[in-house]
Amino acid sequence: MSDTSSITSSPTSSASTPPSSAPSPQLNTLSLAEERASVSEADIAAATELKAQANKAFTSHDFPNAAHLYSKAIEKNPNESTLWCNRAYARMKLEEFGYAISDASQAIKLDPKYAKAYYRRGTCYLQTLNHQKSISDFKKVLALEPKNDTVRSQLQATQKLFRKLEFEKAIEVEGEKNPVDRCHEIIAEGGCELDKAYTGPMLNTTDEGKYQITLEFVEGMIEWFKNGKALPKRYVWEIVLGAYEHFIKEESLVTVDIEEGVTCDVIGDVHGQFYDLLHLYSLTGKPDPKHYLLMNGDLVDRGSWSIEVILTAFAYKWLYPKYMYINRGNHEAKDMNSTYGFEGEAKHKHGDQSYKLFAHVFTTLPLATLICPTQPPRTKRANDILSPEGRRRFFVVHGGLFSKDEVTLDDIRKIPRVGRQPGQQGLMCELLWTDPQEAPGRGPSKRGVGIAFGPDVTKRWCTLNGVSGILRSHEVRQNGYQIEHNGLCTTVFSAPNYVDQAGNKGAYVRIDSFGEQQYFQFEATPHPPMKPMAYVQGGLGSMMM
Repeated sequence: MSDTSSITSSPTSSASTPPSSAPSPQLNTLSLAEERASVSEADIAAATELKAQANKAFTSHDFPNAAHLYSKAIEKNPNESTLWCNRAYARMKLEEFGYAISDASQAIKLDPKYAKAYYRRGTCYLQTLNHQKSISDFKKVLALEPKNDTVRSQLQATQKLFRKLEFEKAIEVEGEKNPVDRCHEIIAEGGCELDKAYTGPMLNTTDEGKYQITLEFVEGMIEWFKNGKALPKRYVWEIVLGAYEHFIKEESLVTVDIEEGVTCDVIGDVHGQFYDLLHLYSLTGKPDPKHYLLMNGDLVDRGSWSIEVILTAFAYKWLYPKYMYINRGNHEAKDMNSTYGFEGEAKHKHGDQSYKLFAHVFTTLPLATLICPTQPPRTKRANDILSPEGRRRFFVVHGGLFSKDEVTLDDIRKIPRVGRQPGQQGLMCELLWTDPQEAPGRGPSKRGVGIAFGPDVTKRWCTLNGVSGILRSHEVRQNGYQIEHNGLCTTVFSAPNYVDQAGNKGAYVRIDSFGEQQYFQFEATPHPPMKPMAYVQGGLGSMMM
């Protein structure tokens, strides 16, 4: 592990930057469009200087600092619409779409003919899957700039995507055969035979003609992918179906015991960055009886090798079901896959039925994992929250906690998930979408979906459930991870230089049988010349960057 840094931290320390940007000012500030504040010439000049600094930070891809500097400029001159619009753009880069919508709306209040503000707000609505509002804002841009052919094509693509999603909803209501059953039928009917021209790694077959996976196959498949080659459709189906047979037997909350001498690495978002995943696996090591891997959701979308990522992870799950664990993220969902590229990539590489199979199997992924070290802590810390048995245990979930306090581990374990999408509210949505905040209590989501939860919420929930800490992902952290909420909440993100522009490190967290945690950081790895979101449908990929 010489090419990665290892940091052993107590849960109260932090080795990363603070959350990306502060919340938008409250509504009393937002009313300035109607009654503009009095701003001195000195403050206008100071705001102009701060704006120049913010623009420089943005150009350098230092988006958190850019948002911070735009905020300071707004404090000096809240009447300047470009400051609000620019901060909206910085927040879009940070995926704070709820905050960005608020900022763009304020820019529009200050200047109702500000086409760029409508465009940015429309893009945020698109990224939060509010297609109708997105269409409305793009139409407003065209009313102001009738010759803007770029926005016209984006409007048409968004309208097409919206019609497609509405059509698919109507089909689902009518009912369609379970894709797992349909793929088994097609195989039985001889409709998905192995391509005879295929010369890549081969799955073993039993005397009954059933396929079996081996480590040799997985390692050969990875090399095959590195050489830019694709598996035949039959092997894709076998891998997904092989993993499915294990996911479907797991509860919505999986319990993983860490016996003495065993470690478990928690891996955050990977987002289709296959070459970074291979580097990460070279650092963690492959799953085995003494070393488990837990991938904490968002394996797909945005990156343009999502198929290679998900097939590699599913192949390990098929091969080592008790050593490889995968939680569902908010991007293992149909609406996100339609918008952020995985649907287009899956259909391009392996056809419509393959995408339907992936989409259904995503619904069988567990929603959270309870990591349970089996040995008592070597030393008990003052703020330790232990299980009823006096041991540490960690709740690993993609997003975070809930809009109410009373949710128990049993409630999570019993959530019906198979065949269901996260939606915009409820326990499943909150598990996959929520974020921590510094302020106590609960607040609106900076994303526009879910909520934000404070350190007091985290402490009450951990105390209620005898949980020593929460490990979650879902957000870029510049140093790959961040310890928050007085050590009770850790964010880990494992896609370095996210979408080829964030400049962040990746990280993973290792937990041993005593409940001790180590934090490892790593840098991005070069990859072939393909841009992120290359398979986003309708040419919308450039808008998502």
